[in-house]
Amino acid sequence: MRTHGTSRTTLRTSQRRRHTWAALAVVGALALSACGGDGKEPAKGTDGPDTSGGPSVALPRLDGEKLEVAAVWTGAEQANFVKVLKEFERRTGATVTFVPAQDPIVTFLGSKIAGGAPPDVALLPQVGALVAAVKNKWAQPVGADAQAQLDQNFSPGWKKLGAVDGTQYGVYYKAANKSLIWYNAKAFEAAGVRPPATWKELLTAADTLSASGTPAVSVAGADGWTLTDWFENVYLSQAGPEKYDQLAKHELKWTDDSVKQALTSLAELFGRKDFLAGGQSGALATEFPKSVTQTFTGGDRPAAAMVYEGDFVAVNIAQTDAKLGTDALVFPFPAVGAKAPVVSGGDVAVALKASKGAQALLTFLASVDSARIHAREGGFLSPNKALAPDAYPNDIQRGIAEALIAAGDNFRFDMSDQAPAAFGGTPGAGEWKALQDFLANPADIAGTQARLEADAAKAYGN
Repeated sequence: MRTHGTSRTTLRTSQRRRHTWAALAVVGALALSACGGDGKEPAKGTDGPDTSGGPSVALPRLDGEKLEVAAVWTGAEQANFVKVLKEFERRTGATVTFVPAQDPIVTFLGSKIAGGAPPDVALLPQVGALVAAVKNKWAQPVGADAQAQLDQNFSPGWKKLGAVDGTQYGVYYKAANKSLIWYNAKAFEAAGVRPPATWKELLTAADTLSASGTPAVSVAGADGWTLTDWFENVYLSQAGPEKYDQLAKHELKWTDDSVKQALTSLAELFGRKDFLAGGQSGALATEFPKSVTQTFTGGDRPAAAMVYEGDFVAVNIAQTDAKLGTDALVFPFPAVGAKAPVVSGGDVAVALKASKGAQALLTFLASVDSARIHAREGGFLSPNKALAPDAYPNDIQRGIAEALIAAGDNFRFDMSDQAPAAFGGTPGAGEWKALQDFLANPADIAGTQARLEADAAKAYGN
């Protein structure tokens, strides 16, 4: 920060706090309107979780049992989840191994099952993957203990997302608020820009930022899933929740005019080379972690001033010298239509073996105990409504978490995660590839729509 005397510095800090709290208040308001082995609390002095927020969940002894848990998480996200698994080991006597999975996870699990070595539990990042696991008869229904934790700690909407045809198969362990834009406070200050509330204001801010010498947005185009999230926020805000639901089920074709309008709006941002860090080619070569870190390094002249993605961005910000809440701030995804969007996502834990250990782990993952361990590490959002907000390490994450819980069942789930994996969850194919091609050539809206519809029709079988 460039200083101009104590009073100016204090004023700017106060303004940033107000902007942060205002943003979180808007997120909350939008969420409300948008669609030890014996089960006892760990003794003091151990490395167990802080269970002061409530009674510890009872778990069985599993001495000598070995479990494998598969997820697509890497880096800090994986390391923090392993801390949860270590606590499960301590309290049950089991040995748990984390198995790194690849996208699409359905293909990864299929190969494991075909080889006779499925993991005991998998965390699936798409609703479509859960449906596929049930259809393939891989998934086991949750047991009575896990169901009891779900009934106690989760709203009906999150339970329903983990069910298929009325049977509960999954525990939504990790959630995401995917309607957030994170920004470099110093870059905004240097350009004299304020957080925008509308799409038009976002484009104006992008123009001002780029003119000041800092590209506006860091886009992780190398990871196609981030582009689906961009599209979903624009589409939900512009087309509305009814058409969003229809498109998610492929009851509406991707050649519909509403999709054309959303891509046209997105092209206003993606079509400006000077708006993107590295231009279109640079964006296509940028993976998600780098898209975040390059936004929060370089002082008031970073590679870009903003980066879009969910609450989990905090994990990557922590890998930089930027301080969350001071150097790195957040505002809600701007309104493209009448209302700003509220899109959520998440990872659902599913048992792939009919074993006591797999069910015990599902029970633990549905408890407050596991959520508290992960929450205190940062970059994690739990749909567990019994988790106290003070479990989160900072005001920004507490505000985002409170908004999610306050939303209850009124949210729209990530559209691509509801789709068959072949369309919405496969690198280099389907929606991921079509939107990467669109980022490379944002003028080709009709061609993008045609490719999206052809791939969707094939994946949905209609």
